[in-house]
Amino acid sequence: MKILAIGDVVGQAGVAYLRANLRKIKQKYSADLVIVNGENAAEIHGIGQNDAEDIFYAGADVITTGNHAFGRYDIYSYLDDEKYILRPANFPGSAPGHGWCIVSVAGLRVLVMNLQGNVSMKVTLANPFEVADSILKRESCNYDIAILDFHAEATSEKLAMGYYLDGRVQVVFGTHTHVPTADEQVLPRGTGYITDIGMTGPSVSILGVATDCIIKGFTTAMPQRYRVADGNITAHGALFTLSGDKCIKAERITF
Repeated sequence: MKILAIGDVVGQAGVAYLRANLRKIKQKYSADLVIVNGENAAEIHGIGQNDAEDIFYAGADVITTGNHAFGRYDIYSYLDDEKYILRPANFPGSAPGHGWCIVSVAGLRVLVMNLQGNVSMKVTLANPFEVADSILKRESCNYDIAILDFHAEATSEKLAMGYYLDGRVQVVFGTHTHVPTADEQVLPRGTGYITDIGMTGPSVSILGVATDCIIKGFTTAMPQRYRVADGNITAHGALFTLSGDKCIKAERITF
């Protein structure tokens, strides 16, 4: 089985790029399952129902999110109704939506989980390590393969989660920082891992945002209205190849 994970989609241009290219990339890499983090699809913060439906149409099997999951009110009921779009499972139970799903892929039951880190994330949620344990225990008889999108800021927290789940899940990939890391690997007990898979957004930008907005904020210390940068789009992600219940290869991709 091959699992393709695509990094945080930024703005309508990022969504349009996936519509034009994702199916071709899925075919090129013979991916059986495509997971896309879409939490910034609605022009910087959040994802709307139309954005989500466009990403599904582009070829995503599961959409994950993160700290901006609830940035658009129109997504709330959609998060409740559509089981293949996730918000971090460690948000309070009163939050709209759900934090994991099980999808059938090539005759196997694949558990896809979404969790958010607590280090430097402005809000403290339930302990993601404990919530991961709880989900795996609750669904123990219902899945064959398990995958986690860990949406977190701190490299150390992401690495800790990777080693914590090593051998218990097949893939752990990080999102949120929009910058792909060069540590794709298979951990000692067979879990494919990368700290961050990057973003799908403008190539000339600061994390997808127009550079002048960010620079002015740093130089004046004044609040700025962010806007998505113009120009060419680049998509980053990772491809994980599984054999049985182990990951045997993890590789970064750019398209």
